[in-house]
Amino acid sequence: MPTIDEDDFEPLPPRRPLIRRKRVLIPLALLLAIVAIFFALRTPDTDRDAMIAKYGGPNAAFAAGPAGQHIHYRDRGRRDGPVIVLLHGANASLQTWEPLEKRLGATYRIVTLDLPGHGLTGGTPDSDYSADGMIDAVDVVAAKLGLDHFILGGNSMGGWVAWRYALDRPDRIDALLLLDAAGMPLRPGEKAAPSNVGFRILQYPLGRWLATQITPRSLVEESLRGSVARQSIVDDAMIDRYWELLRFPGNREATVLRARMDREPMMASRIDEIKAPTLILFGKQDRIINPTAAQTFHERIAGSEVVLLGGIGHLPMEEAPDATAAAIADFLTRRLAPAAAPAPENR
Repeated sequence: MPTIDEDDFEPLPPRRPLIRRKRVLIPLALLLAIVAIFFALRTPDTDRDAMIAKYGGPNAAFAAGPAGQHIHYRDRGRRDGPVIVLLHGANASLQTWEPLEKRLGATYRIVTLDLPGHGLTGGTPDSDYSADGMIDAVDVVAAKLGLDHFILGGNSMGGWVAWRYALDRPDRIDALLLLDAAGMPLRPGEKAAPSNVGFRILQYPLGRWLATQITPRSLVEESLRGSVARQSIVDDAMIDRYWELLRFPGNREATVLRARMDREPMMASRIDEIKAPTLILFGKQDRIINPTAAQTFHERIAGSEVVLLGGIGHLPMEEAPDATAAAIADFLTRRLAPAAAPAPENR
């Protein structure tokens, strides 16, 4: 009977390495799929020159600051009228004030600017998007235009900058206009407003990182619609403007830095130091900042006045420009000192 030598057998390949190899291949495939999806969804920055041409035009004006800033601004309205400087909210731009320019420009000189990390100003070399950085930007434009005092107004984040400016430079402020302004603490027992999808995403580290890379137009539209009560103002041109300027070089990175920034809530306890005539105007249907903040501002700023607009959300200057402009004009006519009041128009 023939003998069988064990050397005639080829050993079977070990099974465990095969299993291990499969385990490696599955995550690798998943990783490649994620990378492919990321690059498919990634939205690059817009072109700087193209955006300046589209949203600034051939006469776009910029003021150079000591930290290398180039602050985009507009100077419109009645040249010899009292000056109103207006500051937009987070992720907005100076175009948000165009409806008020049309309604107040016959009486007032209207100065608007793109704050650092916004609009055509874009990211700034010092990456300072704090209250101090925003205040510096206002000073840069004021110096460029030779303004030593003015009426200062702001919406949302811009309202926060406006009242912070009034605390820091009270001698320069003739009056203060706070439109759905940020910066007041919640009232006892109150919950934060629901906000919009864009701001909610920025609450998470992964969301903040993705916000610098992936900015779908649909997300911008959803965020806009979540900010206003009067949906008819959200049209294709408005969505495109927010979407394209958000992707202006440096603006998305600035948005993420602001989301992590300390807003210095303790400063709210000092707001009673403001002595300038102050108008507090809020939309009753604001879903970004609780409209009850208007009452908090009013309680803390002596002599302030409150106007609440029914059926209006976070952007009263765009949702209800007639009512907003009328409230501002009435307030300023009654409350400005004679030296700062509008001169009568020549007929």
